[in-house]
Amino acid sequence: MRQRTETPEAVYLHIPFCTNKCHYCDFNSYVLKGQPVHEYLDALEREMEATAKAVPPGAIRTVFVGGGTPTVLTPEQMERFLKSVRTYFPNLAEGYEFTMEANPGTTDLEKLQAMREGGVNRLSFGVQSFDTGLLHAIGRIHSVDDVYRSLENARAAGFANVSIDLIFGLPNQTIAQMNETLDRALELKLPHHSIYNLKVEENTLFHTLYERGELPLPKEEDEVEMFHLIMSRMREAGYEQYEISNFAKPGFESKHNTVYWRNESYYGLGAGAHGYVRGARHVNVKGIQPYIDATKQGLPLLEKFDVDPDEAMEDFMMVGLRLLRGVDRADFRAQFGRELEDVFGETIGRLQGQGMLEPTEGGWRLAPNGVLLGNEVFGAFLGAQATA
Repeated sequence: MRQRTETPEAVYLHIPFCTNKCHYCDFNSYVLKGQPVHEYLDALEREMEATAKAVPPGAIRTVFVGGGTPTVLTPEQMERFLKSVRTYFPNLAEGYEFTMEANPGTTDLEKLQAMREGGVNRLSFGVQSFDTGLLHAIGRIHSVDDVYRSLENARAAGFANVSIDLIFGLPNQTIAQMNETLDRALELKLPHHSIYNLKVEENTLFHTLYERGELPLPKEEDEVEMFHLIMSRMREAGYEQYEISNFAKPGFESKHNTVYWRNESYYGLGAGAHGYVRGARHVNVKGIQPYIDATKQGLPLLEKFDVDPDEAMEDFMMVGLRLLRGVDRADFRAQFGRELEDVFGETIGRLQGQGMLEPTEGGWRLAPNGVLLGNEVFGAFLGAQATA
């Protein structure tokens, strides 16, 4: 299995601080006030050093800094953090992508300039909606004006590769509101949009309200209509839907997220971060102080486990089919030394018969109905039995 020998060419780094906790968020994040930020950055540097010693990196194609909200760091903290990244992952491949998540209102020009100088060349702004009432209802503290101001600052700092995140299916959201948000988003003429359906996750305020019957979500048929509207509007505006929830102008697809969707290896560093290195997946210690303390003893692992070939093949199908181009037989053969249909022929045949999958020249992809029911398709590969 190729993953057991390949050296990752992608790095994920987690900055777990944010200005507030949004009502839908279940990420490993903590409100910034009172947190030991400098000590956390010390710990993150220790983990980078230990990781680079354990599995020395080669040329790095993608770096992604997520959170939390990484842009709550001050310009000085940002400069220090990015210097550490360049120290331990110094060899960036030609055409590399270095993304940082950002929250509107936390990106003044000085901070953005420090990010550019530190190697960041792509921004992903968590906009979520252009409706002020909906932003307030989901716990976002930025305003629509903050979005425009942040994007203006990004352009002034020299960022051309900018993405925004939007969410549909929000409480009390109407199709008309979603259409208005799309109007505002498309007016920006950005190269990339990520547009996700709201998922009510455990350990969030929204989950508590949902359990009480107090979360007024849109009807299922309205959510489906919103998704059709999104796909149609994006297509008409010249964006390719290259993944279920992601739309890009040619050449601006997210290189880092494609690493996940192609089931490739990646370093994962920071509190609660996940990684996939040399055929093993790991999860780091989640709490801020426990993470800091753990890095003083070595790698801050909460758990680590080898991925056996059967599980890796299932992962390949479940994440690979998120890409609208689908999965490729040659890639499957290169990763596992087996033929795709020899392993999953029965499952693929059943899904094709249900109108969920369709053949491509080199493999299989979601059919239009499968795009709408992706989770059913992905789940079909869990525990699927090999067939001759």
